[in-house]
Amino acid sequence: MARVAKPSSRVGRRPSTTRGELSDLGIELFASKGFEQTSVDDIADAAGIARRTFFRYFPSKNAVPWGDFDTQLAALRAHLDGLPDDIGLADGLKSALLQFNTFPSEEAAVHRERMTLILGNPALQSYSMVMYEGWRQVIAEYVAARTDSEPGDHFPRTVGWMVLGVAISAYEQWLTDDTLDLAELLTAGITPLHSGLAPTSGASRKPPKDR
Repeated sequence: MARVAKPSSRVGRRPSTTRGELSDLGIELFASKGFEQTSVDDIADAAGIARRTFFRYFPSKNAVPWGDFDTQLAALRAHLDGLPDDIGLADGLKSALLQFNTFPSEEAAVHRERMTLILGNPALQSYSMVMYEGWRQVIAEYVAARTDSEPGDHFPRTVGWMVLGVAISAYEQWLTDDTLDLAELLTAGITPLHSGLAPTSGASRKPPKDR
């Protein structure tokens, strides 16, 4: 289970001025009080900002766990654009997957709370699908540029879903055990883009059934 972060004291706290700060604060409150029980007013009050100011940062409470996702997508697109032309397609996608999901070790606890909310809260699933679409689009654009096709063509679209599946599966596994290394899970998950569908040495295997 993910470790629950306790809200820190907010007495005399300066108002939050970035999406990232406001998102982290919201996640603390969600972990402490519950997502459904935490209102936009609760987040705004804890941050020392007005309710109307909250909506300058986020369109709804559902967007809070995603933080400054648009900036992250821009960084992902810039990373892909900056890759050398001679890098293999699978290697480029692996590089992007690892870059996007790398974060400082001191942010691990809040990131676990973030992903626990995104992957486990039914109220967020519809909104999450919209955010996933934006992420898949960046991947599809890169694949299309490398394969002389369009982002909406079948192959780039399929690869977008495949890489998203790798990321979600790695996070689901990571959330079951805080001793696991996310980068290793992501690397193992994307290996089939190089080697096909044979299980990797790190994959769990069930014994064959008796016949």
